[in-house]
Amino acid sequence: MRRLALLLALWAAPAFATVDAWPALYDVAGVAADDMLNIRSGPGTGHAVIGTLAPDARGVEVLEMSRDGGWGRVNAGEGSGWAALAFLERRPGQWHGAVPPVSACFGTEPFWRLETGEDWRMDTPEGTVFAAPAPELAGSLSHRGRFAGSVAAEGATWVLTLANESCSDGMSSRRYGWQALLVRAGAGTELWSGCCTLAE
Repeated sequence: MRRLALLLALWAAPAFATVDAWPALYDVAGVAADDMLNIRSGPGTGHAVIGTLAPDARGVEVLEMSRDGGWGRVNAGEGSGWAALAFLERRPGQWHGAVPPVSACFGTEPFWRLETGEDWRMDTPEGTVFAAPAPELAGSLSHRGRFAGSVAAEGATWVLTLANESCSDGMSSRRYGWQALLVRAGAGTELWSGCCTLAE
C-alpha cells in the first residue's frame, strides 16, 4: 500500500514540469545596447540575416528549438527564421502542461481576432463582436496539450479551445504553435478556426 501511495504521488506530481513547453516566451539578453540580435534564415551563423531583434526586446515567441539546442525559431516579417538562444532568456513557468500565456487568437476567411488578456474581445472587420472578462482556461483531463475556456456574452456562450499543434495563418509563411477553435453556441452555432500567438 505504501508503495502504491508513493507511485500515485509521483504520478500526481508535475514531473512533466521539467519538460519545456513550445512555443515559449523569451526576452533578449546579453546584447549590447548599440547592437541587434540577428534572425537568420537557418539555425547557424552561415545563414543569411533576414531580420533583427532589438537588444531590449521582450516577449519574443520562440516556436521551437534547433536540434543542437543553440537556436530558436521565431517569426520575422511574413516568415520565420532563427535566433541564437545564447542571447534569449526563457521566462519561467513555461512547462509542458501549464496554461499557455496566449495573447491573441485569429483566423482568416472570415477574418477574426480574439484578444485574450484580462478581457476577451473578439473583433471582425465589421467591428467588435463581444467583450467579456477573461475566464480561467481548463486543461484537458486526458491530454496536456489541450485547453478550453468559455464566456457568456451577447446572448450566447463563446467557447475557445486550444491545441498545442503547428498552425498556419493561411496568408503568410509565419508559423504558430497553437491551433484555436472558437465556438458560438446560442441561437444557432457558429465556428471559427485559426491560430494563437503568445507574443503581444
